[in-house]
Amino acid sequence: MSLAVIFCRGLEGLSSPPVKVEVFLSGGLPALNIVGLPEAAVRESKDRVRSALKSTGFEVPARRITVNLAPADLPKQGGRFDLPIAIAILAATGQLPDSELQNYELYGELSLDGSISHVPGLLPSLLAARNGDRELIIPTANQGVAGLVSGLVTRTASHLLAVCEHFTGKALPRCPPARNLSSTGPVLDLLDVRGQLLARRALEIAAAGGHSLLMIGPPGSGKTMLARRLPGILPSLNDADALECAAIGSLTRRGFNLHDWKRRPFRCPHHTASAAALVGGGRDPQPGEISLAHHGVLFLDELPEFPRQVLETLREPLESGEIYIARVARRVRFPAGFQMIAAMNPCPCGYLGDPSGRCHCSEQLVERYRHRLSGPLLDRLDIQVPVPRLSVEELQGKNISEESRAVADRVLEARNVQMERQDCLNAQLAPSRVDEFCRPGKKAGALLSAAMSRLSLSARVYHRLLRLARTIADLENSAELGPAHIGEAITLRSLDRN
Repeated sequence: MSLAVIFCRGLEGLSSPPVKVEVFLSGGLPALNIVGLPEAAVRESKDRVRSALKSTGFEVPARRITVNLAPADLPKQGGRFDLPIAIAILAATGQLPDSELQNYELYGELSLDGSISHVPGLLPSLLAARNGDRELIIPTANQGVAGLVSGLVTRTASHLLAVCEHFTGKALPRCPPARNLSSTGPVLDLLDVRGQLLARRALEIAAAGGHSLLMIGPPGSGKTMLARRLPGILPSLNDADALECAAIGSLTRRGFNLHDWKRRPFRCPHHTASAAALVGGGRDPQPGEISLAHHGVLFLDELPEFPRQVLETLREPLESGEIYIARVARRVRFPAGFQMIAAMNPCPCGYLGDPSGRCHCSEQLVERYRHRLSGPLLDRLDIQVPVPRLSVEELQGKNISEESRAVADRVLEARNVQMERQDCLNAQLAPSRVDEFCRPGKKAGALLSAAMSRLSLSARVYHRLLRLARTIADLENSAELGPAHIGEAITLRSLDRN
């Protein structure tokens, strides 16, 4: 009887708990059994491993082979366990020395000829392994994302024989660190947007404080154009946030694109998206659009066209910045610190209030259209501004728009002020800290009290107005919240005055 043990890691949401791969050989009819809550892809591993071992010239013993993936209550999925199972079998049968196996974590899906294929969702495992003292052996196809993780000894292999030679004295090459990475592709500039001074001001304030924004206007007024230029005025991600975004992206079928390194995500789901597509879900929970937009922008165009029950799922993550997905046997957490930007028409035909008089929607039809959005959801949208149709004179006149670079400089300066003062953006301030950092002056407080009473605003809106005013003051480098800051914050919530 022989026993060999080697280490790997599984996946549970964005976490990657350690998995111990144990192989035990015993007498009895020849068989290869895998236990430890394996899913279909893991159960099929026995056929891939057997074929890979035979095609590379190794002997598969005619004995009963039991593979245990511990802990037993953690679901195991994917082909990442193929390589550790194959190496453990070779060590248990004496075809490889087992003295060094305890010092390694192995990952890799085996082809029938012994070549090692790409493993999806490997980046969370690399980040988790960074806190350990073991070296990693991963597929060569994964070395691009592995180079993003510093403080980790990672070796790459493209074939089972190369891994075997490593344990017999011929060391595998180390994964080189990623260098000179930068996002590619065109950056949309605010210089393309004519007019819309109020909407541009709202976009700058939203970027500076991380606030959510709703734009209301007729078709073709520039709502989508403005939203798509928000990433261009946001600062690039730092290394830690970029790694977190990359780890979330690596869990999807498409994976993470190295060309998007340090670029803030911009997600724009269609209004037919389901609740599971938006917040995440599935039998094996996967991140949804709100998690893929973490540290970036989630743009919901034609907001009232989304099913109401889908929009209501956004209320909790808008407040908490995370989402918990519960299943019968599993509960996983995904981060969801996204900045929500939304756009909608003022009525079903889209031309309510337009000077042309094209709108013939009845009052009841407009009310029913707007009631697709619940009051609690609108409460959570910090900024709500109209985006009217541009006149011919504005379109043909001199373009006085400011380029994104100048706006981005002001946004970055305001964000630096917030991080130095409170270590978070104004939109992320907890209610208990609002009184500390967003206390208005005497006149500003009186103006806010009058607005609260006249407009019958909720306590949530009260705190959001203070956060919004604090951002406006930060853009002006003002230490005190004055009446002008409170007044502009009230002006930027147009739906509260209807």
